[in-house]
This record gives sequence, structure tokens and C-alpha cells, in this order.
Amino acid sequence: MPIREAFLACCLFFLGASLASAQEARPYPADMAERVQACTPCHGVEGKGTNDPYFPRLAGKPAGYLYNQLEAFKSGRRKYPPMNYLLAYLTDDYLRQFAEYFGDQRPALPEQSPPDVSQAVLDHGHALVTQGDLDRSIPACVSCHGGALTGQAPGIPGLLGLRASYISAQLGGWRYGTRTAIAPDCMQLVAGHLTEDDVRAVAAYLANQPEPADPAPSPAGSYSLPFACGSQPEGNKP
Repeated sequence: MPIREAFLACCLFFLGASLASAQEARPYPADMAERVQACTPCHGVEGKGTNDPYFPRLAGKPAGYLYNQLEAFKSGRRKYPPMNYLLAYLTDDYLRQFAEYFGDQRPALPEQSPPDVSQAVLDHGHALVTQGDLDRSIPACVSCHGGALTGQAPGIPGLLGLRASYISAQLGGWRYGTRTAIAPDCMQLVAGHLTEDDVRAVAAYLANQPEPADPAPSPAGSYSLPFACGSQPEGNKP
């Protein structure tokens, strides 16, 4: 099914469901696995992702992070017209249920493609992800996203199972201000110190990481963040 038609189907599905709930005052469906079938053309079964690199894996990310993104699309703070329209008619409670459902899923990571960069690029990415570059005010990715890169509840996402092109695009969005988060926007601060080569290296390295033994995000407050982050207001004080 072409992407445009898939999005149209998603929009009609969600709009019809939300209007029916509003008109008939019915509770949301108990079986969210059926309700989220409209998400699968873009995000895969259980949110595990697809072969399209620009639609991200949703499964296993903290529900608070997923809700923040849904709310950002609904409000227009994140701009992608199909998602903006799709979510405009859904209630916050419904969005939270979607976020909780996808956050609970644990499908295996997608099969990795062979890296298309040199070992030197991967080594540079490894250094930034695990150590950062304090001389350039770049913290290590693991200092916020966790040693296993699975994130921390409620609002810090895992970074595994994403394609390099998607990671690169999102870092570029933060660098140039087209993607923002709740203030203080820590990712915009970090990304602003990255060069194009840094972004390429980090994206390539993250996209080639294996699945950890425990793919679940760390519980809230498991570790301190290196600085204040609006998406994780309670996450700076374990």
C-alpha cells in the first residue's frame, strides 16, 4: 500500500473511532492491540518498525516519551502533516493509552544492515556515544539514554532499533531548530555542538548496536542526568 494511502486509511480509522467514542460516550477499547492496527503500515506490528528508515520504531520506549511525542504532533510543535492531522481529533487520555501500549511491547530489534561507513567513523561514533567530548560540551549519549541505550522512564527514549538515516534526520532537526522539546530542550543544546561528521558517526554507531539482554528502559530516577531536561523533570534527582 502506498504511504499516502496508508496515512489516509490511518486518518479515517482514527477519526472515525474518536468521533464514535465522543458521540456514543463509549469507553476506549480494552484491546488496544486491535486499535493500533492502523499504526502498523508505518511503524510495524507492535511498533517494531519497518524497512522504511524514516518511520521510527515505537516499541519499548518509555510511555512518557511516546506520549510527549504524540502531544507534540497533536499541538503542532512537531510538524509532520499526516501525523498532525491524524492526532488532532484524539483525546489526551486516548493518546496516553496508545503510548502505554507501545511502551509495553518488546519485539526483537529489526535485522541490521551492514554498515556503509568506515571503521574510523564507527570508532568516532563509539567515542561520542560512550564518552562524549567535554572539550566541546558534548555529553556522552549513555549519560542520558543509559548504558544499554534503552532510555529511562518517564521521558528519555531508547536509541536502539532505529535506522541511521532516521537518527541523522532527528539530530539535524534539533541542530536547526525544526524539532523541539519541552524547555529546557536538552537535545537541542547537545545537538547544537555536533558537526555533520559527528552526526553521521553517532547515527551509524547507534544503528549497529545489538539488542541488550534487558531491552526495558531504566526506571525513573535510576541515574542523574548531566543537566536539566524539560522532558525528564524528575529524572535529574535519583
